[in-house]
Amino acid sequence: MNPYQCLPPRAFWRTAIAERPAEQVGELWSPAFEIDAKDAIVTAGSCFAQHIGRALVAREMNWLDAEPAPADLPEEQRKARQYGVFSFRTGNLYTPAMLRQWLQWALDDQPQPGETWEHDGRFFDPFRPSVEPAGFASEQALLASRQATLEAIRLAVRRAKVFVFTLGLTEAWVHRDTGVVYPLCPGTVRGEFDPRAHQFRNFGFTDTCQAMTDAIALMRAVNPSLRLLLTVSPVPLTASATGEHVLSATTYSKSVLRAVAGQLCQDLPEVDYFPSYEIITGTPFKGAFYQPNQREVTPEGVAFVMRQFFAGLAAEAAPAASVATPSVTCEDLVCEDARLDFYA
Repeated sequence: MNPYQCLPPRAFWRTAIAERPAEQVGELWSPAFEIDAKDAIVTAGSCFAQHIGRALVAREMNWLDAEPAPADLPEEQRKARQYGVFSFRTGNLYTPAMLRQWLQWALDDQPQPGETWEHDGRFFDPFRPSVEPAGFASEQALLASRQATLEAIRLAVRRAKVFVFTLGLTEAWVHRDTGVVYPLCPGTVRGEFDPRAHQFRNFGFTDTCQAMTDAIALMRAVNPSLRLLLTVSPVPLTASATGEHVLSATTYSKSVLRAVAGQLCQDLPEVDYFPSYEIITGTPFKGAFYQPNQREVTPEGVAFVMRQFFAGLAAEAAPAASVATPSVTCEDLVCEDARLDFYA
């Protein structure tokens, strides 16, 4: 008798993968904790998290919108100004360092930088440059809007039962003097790039794990019962500033993020991992879930991921096909990182 004789079929490549059609691969996630339909769920992180929030709403689960749009705001403006994209209007939080930074401002009373970007008499927030496409009329209006988002973060963390965070990137740009992390390289979407002030960082395992650990500690200090569900975005980098080929840079970045998620699951009982990354990128699926540009995920891929997600919650086999889960199209996703493609 040896330990392998007692393992279920899902533990062996032949029985779990090789002998099954790709669409019948299942049992990919066994949740570490129960998530009830009534549990308030927060979503944040990289752009793929938008699919999760949309699917939760479609299943009538309790997705927490802590910063709702004004009631009289037209639908097209809600989308353009990023209401309802994540649980609060931070825009995409591509790195754990960015999540930690927002939580420090919201929960730890850490002073915010006074930096703003001005263009043609309008003001833009360096830390969420796309939430107001036309900018703000004044610096005061910008800072007031940021305060509203910080209050929404406080509300979301206090009310949430589950915080879903999608890790997206390791590459980022920081301010040399203050150390603040930008969501995008200054000068790409808004602002101006200054090599004397702006520095490239590619966060490794240690820094990424520490940032995520700090973020979890900040949230659980306010809400000790909060549970974390981590995912890794399967969307490759649009561009890499490392000097490496973008394929190698993507592999490095996703490997670090996946390793961090795995380590946190081992170290912290309140943390779980859902394998959206593996479902989309795994060899059994032969890249079938990617659009022709090999970057954006197809609606079919999103639907397959979410069937696995809800099957895990229900502790049942994921159906090969079901009613399509409404997903955000490639054109509708809010992904500031994708704008780097303009410079190719």
